Formats: sequence, structure tokens, C-alpha cells
Amino acid sequence: MYINDFDYELPKELIAQRPMEQRDLCRLMVLDREKKSIEQRTFKDILEYLNPGDCLVMNDSKVIPARIFGIKESTGAKVEFLLIKRLEGDLWETMVRPGKRLKIGDVVSFTDDGSFKAVIKGYGEDGTRHAEFIYDGVFLQRLESIGHMPLPPYIERPSDSDDKDMYQTVYAHEEGSVAAPTAGLHFTSELLEKAKAKGVNIAYVTLHVGIGTFRPVKVENIEEHHMHFEEYSVSEETAKIVNDTINKGGRIVSVGTTSSRTLESAAEFSEKTGRYYLKAGSESTGIFIYPGYKFKIVDSLITNFHLPKSTLLMLISALYDREEILKAYDVAVKEKYRFFSYGDAMLIL
Repeated sequence: MYINDFDYELPKELIAQRPMEQRDLCRLMVLDREKKSIEQRTFKDILEYLNPGDCLVMNDSKVIPARIFGIKESTGAKVEFLLIKRLEGDLWETMVRPGKRLKIGDVVSFTDDGSFKAVIKGYGEDGTRHAEFIYDGVFLQRLESIGHMPLPPYIERPSDSDDKDMYQTVYAHEEGSVAAPTAGLHFTSELLEKAKAKGVNIAYVTLHVGIGTFRPVKVENIEEHHMHFEEYSVSEETAKIVNDTINKGGRIVSVGTTSSRTLESAAEFSEKTGRYYLKAGSESTGIFIYPGYKFKIVDSLITNFHLPKSTLLMLISALYDREEILKAYDVAVKEKYRFFSYGDAMLIL
């Protein structure tokens, strides 16, 4: 299977640059795999497609304000950091711009008084740097005061104060992502309460979204592509909710591709029942889901509209059918849906 099999034409003006004022009033495209049908609704209508006893599984990772701007102390040159992931202690892997300016031993200060700075300790993959931070106070509190939300590169504007709220799910809890699990951005607290009142179970997993979500597939044969590893965690409580749902015949409705990757990575086969169940624990995953993959836990998926040739488009094509997905994307383009992180939503039943 080749990368061009997942290409489609997208007019630039359909890439959402700002969020909807009200999260659940975005558009919702509903794909029914059995009927091979397409419905066009509003996201708040999603409750009509959820049954009592179903389980929504959401990624509760919280986006950190990972884009910071500083000055190279030795030259006064302006430098931009994008924190990718914590390696250990105060050592982080970071993308830096302009990259050529920073060598091992260089110091970058992010505050006028020098109370928050970083020393370059080494080189990472794809031109990244390993930077050790030196600071007063609590790291994440300091980052909150000076950092900016790490909007994806296709949002062609600086982040502002609205993004600190809107580029975050209402249920975000565990800090560590540098990109939002965007399918969850459409949920409001009220909508979740209505889901619970209807008898829908809610469960949370954690997968910290890394910069790999933006990295393109660079090989022609997609089977040669390697995903970057990301850390995930499944609590005992979540495993029980999901497994009880499976045993009672409810559907596991994954909210987003990161939740899907977590559920499928933590699936464990039971010889006793002949079914897969969710295993609690913390691991890292580099799972790459593309057509031909057989889902073990996920029954249905809520997702956004994804970039051409992306691993996310490949994942949803594995759940449904590549040609049917591309047909749906053609409809979305013709109907002027909003695409990508701040865009509209899709439900695959």
C-alpha cells in the first residue's frame, strides 16, 4: 500500500484557523459502515448515536504551553523552543529554531532576569536538541506564565489567550502533550453530563501527544514507516469500565486517534472468553494502524478530518475502508467542512 493511496485535494481555505465559539456546534459527519451511508449533523446531535451501555473513551492528556521564546546569552540572537517531551528530570527534547545557532553548551534565557533558562546538552533525532532547564520555582507553573500554546503549523497565526482554553479539552487533566487530542475539543461539560444521564459510560486514558503527530510519512510504501513512541497510561478504573462494557455487549466508542492507539496497544487476549480486554498499566507505544489491521477493542470512532497522506488518515481507513473514507472526504470538501485541529468532526459507526 502506497502513500499516494491516502492523498486528496484540500483547498487551503478549508483549514480551520480558529475554533468554533461554542465547541459542540461544529458540524458532524456520520459514517455508517453497515449501510455505507453519510449523514450531516451538528456535533451536539452525537448523543442520538450513543446507546445506554456504550462507553466513550477519552484521552485526558493536557497540552502544555510548550512554545517558548528566548535569547542566546552569548550573542543575543532570538531563539524559539518547542518542547517535545521530558527525557528525565529537567532534561527535555526540544525543536529549536533557527537550529544551526545552538550547539552543546550554549545557554538560552527565557526571562529578563535569567530565572528560567536552558543549557544545550546534546542532539536528538531530526535536528532536535536535548536541553536542560534551570529555573526558580515549579517548572510547569513557570512554563504556564511564559509559554505559548503549540498550535500546529497549518494554523498560520500566533497563539493567543483564547487558545489556552480552546486548544484544550474540557476534561484535560494529565499535563504532558504538545498537541491536543483534537477529537475531544468538541465536547462540552454539559454534553458529557447528558451522555452520562443517558447511561453512557465515560472512561479516560492518557497518551501524551508528541510532535510525531505532525511528522509526515516520508516513504512510498507505508509499511516501511516507523511511528515515534509515545507514553500511555490506563488506570485500573478505566480498564474495569471498558471491560465491563465489553462483557455487557456495549460499544467502545473511541474519542480520537490517540485514544484508539492507546486502547489497541493495551489490548490483551483472553483464552477463557476468546475476546480482547483492556489491560491496566503504563507503557510506551509505537503502534502504526493502517488498512489490514484488525481492531481489538475499538468499535466506533469520533475523530476530526485529517491531513492528506497522514498516519491518522490511515488509521481511520483501517477502521472503515480507504475508498469509502476518501469518498466522505470528497463530500466534506464539496460541503465546505472545516478541516484539521480546529475543524469539524466525524463519527464512524
